This record gives sequence, structure tokens and C-alpha cells, in this order.
Amino acid sequence: MAKINHNFLNLQGSYLFSEIAKRRTKFIQDNPNAQIISLGIGDVTRALPEAVTKAMHAAVDELATVSAFRGYGPEQGYDFLIHAIIEHDYKARGIELASNEVFVSDGSKCDVGNIQEIFSQDAVIAVQDPVYPVYVDTNVMAGRSGAFNRETNRYENIVYLPCNAENNFKPSLPDRKVDLIYLCYPNNPTGMTLTKAELKVWVDYAKANDAIILFDSAYEAYIQEQDVPRSIYEIEGAKDVAIEFRSFSKTAGFTGVRCAYTIVPRNIKAKDGNGNEVTVADLWNRRHTTKFNGVSYVTQRGAEAIYSPEGKAQIATIVEYYMSNAAVIRDGLKSLGLTVYGGVNAPYIWLQAPNGLDSWAFFDKLLSEANIVGTPGVGFGQSGQGYFRLTAFGSRENTEKAVERITKLSL
Repeated sequence: MAKINHNFLNLQGSYLFSEIAKRRTKFIQDNPNAQIISLGIGDVTRALPEAVTKAMHAAVDELATVSAFRGYGPEQGYDFLIHAIIEHDYKARGIELASNEVFVSDGSKCDVGNIQEIFSQDAVIAVQDPVYPVYVDTNVMAGRSGAFNRETNRYENIVYLPCNAENNFKPSLPDRKVDLIYLCYPNNPTGMTLTKAELKVWVDYAKANDAIILFDSAYEAYIQEQDVPRSIYEIEGAKDVAIEFRSFSKTAGFTGVRCAYTIVPRNIKAKDGNGNEVTVADLWNRRHTTKFNGVSYVTQRGAEAIYSPEGKAQIATIVEYYMSNAAVIRDGLKSLGLTVYGGVNAPYIWLQAPNGLDSWAFFDKLLSEANIVGTPGVGFGQSGQGYFRLTAFGSRENTEKAVERITKLSL
């Protein structure tokens, strides 16, 4: 009989969003007439921008002719999309990148989960707590986590960086040497951000300690304030220590289309078992080309159209729509006297559950009494216990209905 990877058995319980779906399904079975409003999973609801769909239709027409047909494309992405990414997302901000530092993929979730494969099994990782579960779970699967401590609700070999009300949900530097640091800004789940000065502290730490920052910037399009960096490469020295992950999912409604990219600067080095320096981008390229066949031509033409004048204008409208939803939720909750974070530079609202309720108890209360689905904060880590995440990705009508329902609860 074949043996399994025993590290998978070290994963704790159901994946957060699977557990949410299971509870929601059971509630609907028991209450078939309930009108559920979902403000839980961060899936978008607005249609793809017209500029994107036009470009994708044109690409389909190309593939319908023998003369313009394309089969396998370059695994790293077509030059036309890589050029657009560099010109609009980086060069426009004074950041110089080479085309062989950009890797187009089918989603940031895949990239942030897969990046750990190129590092040693004994690499010490640090994660924010609360944190996007994929960062932790993929390292558990790889065998880096150590045993799970049920008393602390944490893995023994992972360095957790608590984010709580006392530090305004901004983590302190690790108290020990680590190799890989996962940072997500604008943050999922708290919606908080770092200023350039605050982010420079992390870059300086990584340089001083030979660490690598894995910077998830999937929500950068939602940044509204001026001193909040849209890329970690706006910080001096970051190209020596930081890998950045970007996505078109929440920016342009690509959650069902699937397209993202990762920046791996060639300045970033790591050491092999003999202490020799290795260029990390070369390893990621090898992994990428071995396990991935590239994003479809049609999808990449759609992604390219995001950077057209029409595409930029249409995306700005979509972002404004969701951020207006965020304001509706944030202001509505604050009017009830609840403690609320986020919703200013991110489409996530992070609230403290009232009356000392724990995260799952508040989930059940919202579901049973208001027919609203949210995300329990403890699902993102022990520091999220007693907190709750709501998303602004619903329709305006449902967002307003949800807030109205919450105002009628006994909190």
C-alpha cells in the first residue's frame, strides 16, 4: 500500500472557507426560506470591465483562424503582458524591473502557496497572526511547521507575529532570526496598511538578517491614502530581499478568469547546502516552467487591456464601488458602537465581536439571527479570536440590506 505525506495529517481541521461553506449549507437545509447575504468569502460580484471582455473576444477570434492561432505560450507570460505590467505598475512609480523578473500565473493563491517549495525544509518562517491561511497550511504540508500545540492553537516551529489592538494590528519584528517573512498589505483579513517608513523597518530587518520577505500585495488597487506604498519596491533596498505577489482577481474581477503575477528580482540570493549563493529567480523559473504551462492567451490579452486608458477608467469605477460598500459597512457598524478597523485602504472590515463573543459564536449569531455570512477572525489565527471579517465585494443592495439587518440585532 502506498504511503501518504504524513505532514498533511498535521493540518488542523477543515480549511477555513470550507468550514464556512459547510455551516452555511447546513443552515440553508434547515431554513430553506432564509435569504442569505454573503459578506464572507472575498469573491467579487461586478462584471468584468468592458475593455477586458472586448480584448478577450478579439483574442478568441484570432484563435479561430489558422494564421493567428497560438498553442503553448511562454510559461512566464507573453511579452505584451509583461511589458504592460512593468510599464504601468512599476516604471510609472519609478521602479525599474527586467522582463525576466516577472512571472505571470493563474493566481496569487497558487504563487504564495508554491513559493515555499524552492526553500529548504528547515527554513524558519514568520507569519502575521491573524494571517491568510494559505501561508501557514502550505508550510505545514511541506513539513516546516512542527507539531500543533492545542493549548496555544499554533504550530511549534512557526514564528507568529501577533497583530492586535495594542499594536494597531501592525506586527513587531521577530524576536529571533527567521528566513522567510510573509507580509500582506493591504492586509487580509484586517484591512490595515503600513506606511513607507513602517515598511522600511521590515526591509532593513531582512537585509540585516539575510531573510526574504514574501510580500502579498493582492489588494494594492484599493489603497486610497498617499503615504501607503503600492509596491514594496518603493522602499530602498527591497529589490534585494523581497518577492512581490500581485493579482488581477480583486482588481479587475478575474476571480473566475484567473490571472496574476509574481515579481522575483534577480538581486535576491539564497544559499545552497554548501553555503554557495543561488539566484532565487532562477529556481522559481525552473519550478514555474516544470509545473506550469502558462496562462491562456485569451486571458492574458484580457489582462493587458486592464492597462489601457479605458481599462484603467473602468477599474477605477469598480474599485470605487467596492470601497463605497466598505464605507457603508464601516460607518454602519461604528454607528452601533462597535470597534471597527480597515475599510479605508482595503475592501475588508475587521470588527471586534460584541459582548465578549468568540469568533465562531458571532458567526453563528449573524447567520441564525440576521442570515448574514461573514468570516470568523480566529480562522485566520489565534490573534483573530474575538474578531470578525466582513467583505465589501457584495452588491450595493445586499451590502445596505446586511447593515440594516445588523442594526436590528441585539448586540
